[in-house]
Amino acid sequence: MSTTQELTQQVKEHSHWIAPLQNEIARVVVGQKYLIEGLLTGLLTNGHVLLEGVPGLAKTLTVKTLSCCIATGFQRIQFTPDLLPADLIGTLIYNPRSGEFTTKRGPLFSNLILADEINRAPAKVQSALLEAMQERQVTIGDQTYKLADPFLVLATQNPLEQEGTYQLPEAQLDRFMLKLHVGYPSKSEERAILDLMGTSTPKLNVSAVIEPADILKARALVNEIYVDDRVKDYIVDVVFATREPASYKLKLDGMIRYGASPRATIALTLAARARAFIAGRGYVTPQDVKNVGPDVLRHRVMVSYEAEAEEVTSESIIERIFAGLPVP
Repeated sequence: MSTTQELTQQVKEHSHWIAPLQNEIARVVVGQKYLIEGLLTGLLTNGHVLLEGVPGLAKTLTVKTLSCCIATGFQRIQFTPDLLPADLIGTLIYNPRSGEFTTKRGPLFSNLILADEINRAPAKVQSALLEAMQERQVTIGDQTYKLADPFLVLATQNPLEQEGTYQLPEAQLDRFMLKLHVGYPSKSEERAILDLMGTSTPKLNVSAVIEPADILKARALVNEIYVDDRVKDYIVDVVFATREPASYKLKLDGMIRYGASPRATIALTLAARARAFIAGRGYVTPQDVKNVGPDVLRHRVMVSYEAEAEEVTSESIIERIFAGLPVP
């Protein structure tokens, strides 16, 4: 057997929990295959995920259901305009009897963190998340505490046109591996939602089907999935095309203010490996890269003011980049 064949066999053995997990989530969440695959990609790559969509599309429900299907810690944090950094990471509490300070840990000290409506909190709260998301640690006073493994931030936000929302800082957006756009269900899916949820007390019970150890083993294998040199070059070309489109003969002059960072190159490779794992393969195809490319890049490509005036979005720019680059 070749190395690729051996990897594929190992992937099939270690991905046995993927289908049961998807089936368990489907007991509560109708449709939303794209959303569920995106969350699985984040789990398999240790990458944070940002979900954007109008209210009522089951973003919060899906994340909560996923957490119930994994035997691990879960905390939901409702982001509001009056939230403080200490409400996330914790604080020092003074004891007047002993004259000492004790540390009270915040809700970030868990495994899966649902940051609900993350863009309703001001910048000082967003900045408190940066250390936790990037370094997997938080600092309270003069002490630094490591966070649990796995640690994953799954954040939801409403579109910026909605009243009472803030623009997330670019530095924080770059910490999210994926940004998923959650759309409306199809007509048949909405009919199924009605049948499932059309009572005042819908039955939304699910069981834990995997342990954190299964996820950690799968992550180790995802890191080993084979990526051919031509696919690696393709990934680098895609990211470079967001910075220097003219070098690839793409007619995007003046459309891009900032291109994607090297973090995007790493994220695109890891996400493509995760999609190969979900598909039961030990190797990455160019189609894996194209499938996850928009989710990895849409929040990392900043369009210029001229592009905004012409109603050109980062989505359309990414589409043109993938359409214009030769596929290996």
